[in-house]
Amino acid sequence: MPKTEAMTQRAEHSTLMDRLAIDDLITGYAIAVDDGDWPGYLALFTPDGRADYRSAGGVEGGAEEMAAWLAEMLRHFAIRQHLIVNRRVTLARRDGTPGDTATVQADYLNPMRLAGPASDAGGGPTAPNYTCAGRYEFAARRTTEGWRLTGVVVHEKWRQVQPVED
Repeated sequence: MPKTEAMTQRAEHSTLMDRLAIDDLITGYAIAVDDGDWPGYLALFTPDGRADYRSAGGVEGGAEEMAAWLAEMLRHFAIRQHLIVNRRVTLARRDGTPGDTATVQADYLNPMRLAGPASDAGGGPTAPNYTCAGRYEFAARRTTEGWRLTGVVVHEKWRQVQPVED
């Protein structure tokens, strides 16, 4: 086999492994937010990582500030479930080989249940009564610990809120 084919196969294998690792990173983000795992959320970011939730009525800042803000805001939702789909991963290329940065565009659908007397007591309704959707822009960087988020930007496109039942 010519040497160029072996190098191409290594580059393709590396690209595939990077894409899988980045997919795991995005899935980890959704799970951490849905489960309220704020130490897990912080572990997904680089020390200089930032998030911008302003288009969804939130704030923008460093990962620690965002974890505290999310913990406070999401306590109003008894049930939450991020569905992050249609992920478009773009790996930076350097001299024809995969680089150390990536971007991901991904759509999201986020059905949630607002907390209220019935849901707080348990056994009450569990169907979503607050749903929002839009697109995420993730930025990631390869670190010695693996791929980590350097930025998250939410672009909310719509939301639907139904009255809370007692």
